[in-house]
Amino acid sequence: MPERLFEETLKESAGFLTLKDRGLRFPMAKITEVNDLIYNNKYQGKPLLQHEREFLIREALTTADFPFLFGDVLDRQMLAAYKATPPVWKQFVHLSTVPDFRDAYRFKMSGGDENLARVYEKGEYLASGRATTRYTINVGKYGRQFDISWESLINDDLDALKDTPARFANAAMRTEHRIATGLYVHNVVLATAGRGNLTANLLTIANLETGLEWFGARTDVGGEAIAVRAKFLVVPPSLELTAMKILNSPMQVISDNAAGPAPYPTVNVTAQMGLKLIVDPYIDILDATTTGASAWYLFAAPADLRVLECAYLRGHERPEIAMKASDKLTIGGGAIGPMSGDFATDNVFYRVRDVFGGVTLDWRGFYFGGHIS
Repeated sequence: MPERLFEETLKESAGFLTLKDRGLRFPMAKITEVNDLIYNNKYQGKPLLQHEREFLIREALTTADFPFLFGDVLDRQMLAAYKATPPVWKQFVHLSTVPDFRDAYRFKMSGGDENLARVYEKGEYLASGRATTRYTINVGKYGRQFDISWESLINDDLDALKDTPARFANAAMRTEHRIATGLYVHNVVLATAGRGNLTANLLTIANLETGLEWFGARTDVGGEAIAVRAKFLVVPPSLELTAMKILNSPMQVISDNAAGPAPYPTVNVTAQMGLKLIVDPYIDILDATTTGASAWYLFAAPADLRVLECAYLRGHERPEIAMKASDKLTIGGGAIGPMSGDFATDNVFYRVRDVFGGVTLDWRGFYFGGHIS
């Protein structure tokens, strides 16, 4: 799997752009050679013994150009793993970038598009008012340092080199997922009983219909109808099967009661509303209350109405990994590669950095069910 992802990413890079940015250029044959050495235990098409492979890798990492190349190998691996599992939250969250770490602002203007007032003969045209809502978004820097002892690298046959990028990618994805999910989970500011989008009703066909009808009745600040419909049903893993039954069942069963049977449509119309089911595992993790397992959420499509927005720092839309250069020199004054570790401890240091943030926007595209106070 890592080999396939790495090859795909190399093709996608269209000439190894990161090295080009550094003013360095390596032919694709050289990059493929490095890939074969790390993953396929081959050099120039020939199988290698373990000690031969280790010697070649260590030699490559102590030359003038290969630390850059190996750094990009790690970076490409990390990017491939980062792209391998698209986070579910990106489907119902608007994504953007901000230029720096200062507060950035998002503005929503309303008014001026309400129904026109009648103008009688010789009457004046009345001026319309405008209202502006401002939202603040900023990004924060997140990261962690990993260090591996030189002895561990030797004893583990450099498998740590293969494992590190995937761990970096997972750490970044989990951080972003937690931040994005934390914006809406148990958010009783975005959803309130007064607005009608907060309810204790559990996830059933009838209660889902109530939520869908709530979307259809939304109006803007001027009291005009807005064309917004629920697009995403977001649930924790504990409600996945219940949600699947509701969205995939063409019929609903109506139980009889003491008053006798009553005519009622038996078609499950919620299955025809085009809702997309999203299972967010961080709902249970971030909501430690009893609501966590029973909570369900409806979102409008971000293209129709933005409820949440998450942003990256411009130019840093993916995580960055770095390796600490060795502070050791040979007796002759030559540089020593980073895989030899630092002077004091022989440790090899890696660092991952991700810059990310989010904000809640318009409540009219959000519905929170299964809330237990």
